[in-house]
Amino acid sequence: MENFFDTAAKDWDMNQIHVKRTEAVAKELRNIIEFKENSKALDFGAGTGLLSFALKDLFSEIVLMDSSVEMVRVAKEKLDREKITNLIPTFFDLEKDNYTNKTFDFIFTQMAMHHVMEIDLLLSKFYALLNTGGTLAIIDLYKEDGTFHDSDFMGHFGFRPLDLSKILIKIGFVEIFHKPCYEIKKADGPHIGKAYPLFLLTAKKI
Repeated sequence: MENFFDTAAKDWDMNQIHVKRTEAVAKELRNIIEFKENSKALDFGAGTGLLSFALKDLFSEIVLMDSSVEMVRVAKEKLDREKITNLIPTFFDLEKDNYTNKTFDFIFTQMAMHHVMEIDLLLSKFYALLNTGGTLAIIDLYKEDGTFHDSDFMGHFGFRPLDLSKILIKIGFVEIFHKPCYEIKKADGPHIGKAYPLFLLTAKKI
């Protein structure tokens, strides 16, 4: 996965599919994020930081965590160029290691979870990283037929939110809510024009 994203990082922000999706997701998150002074967020699978850039005024600090060194490098270049200081690009593989530097009031992740192998483990790590009263927001694909990615894709073909909800409940999350939030249409290839809906799922730690 890292190799693909390392290669794609340089031109990631030029893809209007990524830009328009992020704009729509940011609008949805703004409806649920309550600004609080000194609140900190984690953007898991942040890539070049598109979503965090759109939400930067809602938090005192956002850690942009990604396991692609090139994605982190591109994000850092953007931050340096625009002189933004409250976004922190961080090269870290949360699937393999435990992050112990800080905890967060809000964790959000856009289109990253379907690349994660051990979903239960990562969701448990999110729970541990959240402060009491904190919120987790997952934006990802509904269950699909495997045509969204190329044939060699090794991750999940989307999710059923109810299945994720059951895992979250076992971990200790409460107030779980999910709804459709966007739709991606294939721009090219054999499935051009095919629609792939995304969901927004939120859960709280009390």
